[in-house]
Amino acid sequence: MRLIPGSLSRTLSTRWVFYVVSMLVVNGVGALFVLSFIRYGLPVSPGPGLIVRDPVSEIIFAVYLGFSAVMILGSAIVMLRFVIRWYVRGGPPTRQEQIMAVRGPLIQSFVYLVLWLIGGVLFVLLIGREMPELMTTTAFTTALAGVVTCGFAYLLGERVMRPVAARALSDGNVDPRIAPSVRLRMGVGLLAGTLVPAIGITLLSFTQLSTHAYAPRSFAWAVLMVAVAMIVSALVTTVLLANQVSTPLRELTQAVTDAQRGDDAQVEVYDGSEVGLLQVGFNQMMADSAERRVLRQLFGQHVGEDVARQALQFGTELGGETRFVAVLFVDMVGSTSVASTKRPADVVALLNQFFNIVIGVVKRHGGFVNKFVGDEALAIFGAPLYRADAPTAALNAARELRAELEAMPEISVGIGVSSGTVVAGNIGSEERFEYTVIGDPVNEAARLTELAKSRPGSVLASSYTVYFASDEEQELWELGELVALRGRTKLTQLAWPRTAQEPSRPPSTQLSAAPKEPSDHGDQQEPNESGIDAEMR
Repeated sequence: MRLIPGSLSRTLSTRWVFYVVSMLVVNGVGALFVLSFIRYGLPVSPGPGLIVRDPVSEIIFAVYLGFSAVMILGSAIVMLRFVIRWYVRGGPPTRQEQIMAVRGPLIQSFVYLVLWLIGGVLFVLLIGREMPELMTTTAFTTALAGVVTCGFAYLLGERVMRPVAARALSDGNVDPRIAPSVRLRMGVGLLAGTLVPAIGITLLSFTQLSTHAYAPRSFAWAVLMVAVAMIVSALVTTVLLANQVSTPLRELTQAVTDAQRGDDAQVEVYDGSEVGLLQVGFNQMMADSAERRVLRQLFGQHVGEDVARQALQFGTELGGETRFVAVLFVDMVGSTSVASTKRPADVVALLNQFFNIVIGVVKRHGGFVNKFVGDEALAIFGAPLYRADAPTAALNAARELRAELEAMPEISVGIGVSSGTVVAGNIGSEERFEYTVIGDPVNEAARLTELAKSRPGSVLASSYTVYFASDEEQELWELGELVALRGRTKLTQLAWPRTAQEPSRPPSTQLSAAPKEPSDHGDQQEPNESGIDAEMR
C-alpha cells in the first residue's frame, strides 16, 4: 500500500535529496578548508611549514566527519518526518508541522553549529598533539569557519526548501514568529559573508605585527586564502539574500501590474517573515477586492449600477430628495394566458428575453430600471443621477423599445411615459430598504400603460412630458385628446409617436406654450362610459 502521494515522492527524490546533499557539501567543504588552512595556510617561521602528520589524528578526523554526516542526515530525517505526516494526512498543516517546514533550515543550522563546536574542540586537541603552539590559532580558525559554514547552510537550506515552505503557508496563516525576520537573515549574511572573514584577516595582521614576525611569503599565502574565502562567501551570501528579497518583490510588482489590468492576481507565499506577511497581505487584499467586486456587481444587478455607485460613494440612509424625472412604464399584455398555456420554464425564458430588451434599451438611453413587478418594469430617467434631458431620453427609449419588442411577435405590450416632480430615495426600514421614486408621475405612467395596451401603437405619453423634450423629439410625437385616467382627478392630454396609427390630433391641441398641469376636477366622478373605461372598451 502506497501511503506517500506521487507529488511527495517527487519532492523526496529531488528537493529533499538536494537539500541533504547541499548541507553535506557545505559542511564538508568548511571542514576541509579549516584542515587545509591549518596545515598549509597558517604563516609560520621560516622553515618547511606544517608538515608533521599523525595517522591517528587523520583517522579521528575522518571518523568525526562521517559522524557529522550521519547527524546531518538524521536531523534532516527528523524534520522530514513531520512534513511526511502532513503530506500523507492532507489539509492544512498543524503549527508544529508548519514550524518544521518553515523554520527547519534554521533549526538544523544550530545542529551544525553544535557539531562544529564539538569538532572544533576535538580538532584543537589533535593539532595540539602535533604543534601545541598553534592550539589558540586553530581554535580561532575553527570558530570563524564554523560560523561562516553554518550561515551558508542556513541561507542555502532556506532557499532550497522554499517550495515546502510555500505549501505550508498556502492557507495564509502566517505567524511572524514562525520564521526568522529579514533583519536576522541580513545579519547572518553579513556575518558569514563579510564580517567573519574580515575578522580572520585582522587576526592575521595582528600576528604579523607581533614580536614574532612570520615569513612574508607564508603570510601572503595566508592572507590570500582568507581573502579568496571572503570573496566567495560575500558573493554567495549576497546572491542568496538578494534572491530572498528581490524575487518576492519582483513577483509582487508583476502581480500589482496584473491587478491594475483587472486580472485576479495572486502571489505564492513561501516566507514566514515580513516578506511573507507582505505576500499574504497582498493575496488577502486581492481576495477582498474580488469579493467586493462580486458584491458590487450583484448589488448593481439588484438595484441598478447608478444606485450602487451612488451608495458606495455617498453611503445609504433612509429618506429622499425632490427630483424632476421622467418615468417609463412597460407591461406585457395577456401574461396570465401565456402562463397558463406554456411550461413554467418557457414562461421564465420569455420574461427574461422581454426584460433583457427592456434593460438594454433603457440603459442605452441613460435610464435606470428601478424594479420588476411580475411582467411589468418601471424605468426612471433623472434619478439617482440627474439629467436635464430626462423627458427626451424617456420618449426616445419608449419609441426604440416598441421597435425592439417587435422581435417578439408572441407578446404585446403597453408603454407609458410621464414626467414631473417626485421624491427619490431609500424607502423602507434600517434593516431592509430599496431605492425608488414616489409621486404622481409614476401613477400617471402606470395608467397610460393600461390605456396603451388597447391602442394600435402601444405607446402613450403625457403632453407634459413631450413639452419638456427637445425640439427634435417633439416633432416625432402627435398630440391627442384629454382623458381622465383611472384613479386620477386630473385630466391628461395624450401623445403618441407619429408613426403609430392613431387618430389625428384635434386642431386645438398645440405645443406653442407650455401645457398647463391638467386642471383639477375634484367633483368629477370616476368615468363610466367615457375616459379610460370607454377607451378600454
